[in-house]
Amino acid sequence: MEKQKQLILNGKLPKVMWQLSWPAIIAMVLYGMNNFLDGIFVGHLISNTALAAVGVAYPLAQFAQGFGTLIGTGLGSAISIWIGADKKDKLEKAFGTANFLTFLFSALITIPCYIFAEELIYMMGGRDEIQVFAVEYFRVTILGSFFWIHGLALNMIVRAEGRMKTAAWMIAIGLVVDVILKPIFIDTFGWGVAGAAWATNFSMIIYSLLGVWYYGSGKSSFKTKFWSVKADKAIIKETLSLGMPGFVMMIMIVVQNIVVFNALVKYGTPLDITFFTAVNRFYILLNTPLWGLMRALQPVSGMNYGAKLYDRCIRSYKLFSFTGLIILLPFWLFVMLYPAGVMSLMIPNMTFSATQMIDFRVYMSVLLVLPFVFMAMVWFPSIENAKPASIISILRQLVFFIPVMLIVPQFYGVSSIYIASALIDWIVFGMVLFAVNRASKKLPLTVS
Repeated sequence: MEKQKQLILNGKLPKVMWQLSWPAIIAMVLYGMNNFLDGIFVGHLISNTALAAVGVAYPLAQFAQGFGTLIGTGLGSAISIWIGADKKDKLEKAFGTANFLTFLFSALITIPCYIFAEELIYMMGGRDEIQVFAVEYFRVTILGSFFWIHGLALNMIVRAEGRMKTAAWMIAIGLVVDVILKPIFIDTFGWGVAGAAWATNFSMIIYSLLGVWYYGSGKSSFKTKFWSVKADKAIIKETLSLGMPGFVMMIMIVVQNIVVFNALVKYGTPLDITFFTAVNRFYILLNTPLWGLMRALQPVSGMNYGAKLYDRCIRSYKLFSFTGLIILLPFWLFVMLYPAGVMSLMIPNMTFSATQMIDFRVYMSVLLVLPFVFMAMVWFPSIENAKPASIISILRQLVFFIPVMLIVPQFYGVSSIYIASALIDWIVFGMVLFAVNRASKKLPLTVS
């Protein structure tokens, strides 16, 4: 623990970033492959309608990921700060609260979501055969809620320690299980879309058990009572406060998808739903390196903030953001130049129109500003100032996205969904830069 802590607090920032980032990036790309592989296997082994159904259902499944993110980013940010500030008493009590919140949140969402699955899918825009497939997929996925929440939270906390390689191989094992089981469950067993969901659930069980093994056997870098289930009010408050931006972002994504899919149902065709599902999954896949950088930035900015090295904390945000831009650039150029080839991987035997290729490029245009937005979402909590991140996430959806998507598509059709999404994200980029600059000026200058 001490060696890693000293590296993060005193090592050259580019070296620190490299050592923490590359395993974190690999880990999150592998994690993101679960979502992407669902699309590949479902699209090829079942049908385009099934792919559309998975696209409709998956945002609802993100409720579980949202609660896992709430615990993982909130408690992870706090743990990074506590390590930097050497607060061993709080570190020791952390997991009693983490376990309590996991049981609480999984109970809150699993039962009602399973019972009202049909109504929720209808709310998402699922109709006819798409609704049947989507309900089947969603009900199986929601049964694994506990392991989605627990596994994601534990892995995020491992990363908050700075143990990026450990987190990466845990995710890799889960992905291997997923890849092996998906074609078996979907095709060999004939379980269809339910098979895709069961395969992912089994991978998340493995994912969670690996986290239990790591912390339960005392391999963490700090002393903790892992098997405790005890709510500490102060730790709950800090966890919820620091984790709220990540949670709000996930929930707002669900809200965004409700509006988008309903617009596609109302103003488009089932093929438009399939196309958007594929576009969005490629978009998410290209985001995954940024998720890795975010997780690597969290312990760097958090520990340096905890150690009162504020200038170093600010410089870490800038370094990680520009590095994300450099990483994304070649992939962005490739998908912008060859959109039809990229899309055919998920939607086979389809000829794409010129309008669809323009929609694809417009939607992908904002990828180059996302590093600055995503890094801010973990940087704000790491300096104990989570409020700007939460406000920006809420403003993006409630003030910009929802009103625009309710009005614009009825006049300008399906293509306006892609154009409006891109324009809104460019506006959010400007808001983030302003908020980061303002927060940076409030931190005392330090020499590091």
